[in-house]
Amino acid sequence: MSVETNYTEAFEELQNIVTEIEEGEISVDELSEKVKRAATLIKICKAKLTTTEEDVNQILKELEEPTSE
Repeated sequence: MSVETNYTEAFEELQNIVTEIEEGEISVDELSEKVKRAATLIKICKAKLTTTEEDVNQILKELEEPTSE
């Protein structure tokens, strides 16, 4: 995976980890690492969603401003 994981990649990997945990496909030894990785992926997703929300809000604010002619 690339150094900078995008939202889709992070979300898909997170889904895979959850599935592995739910189905018991990982050992107890791997569980800690999977949980740590999941926490990192959640942070990536949250940061991207926050950035996207800020971008959208800024665009909407700019659209609401009266244009001077």
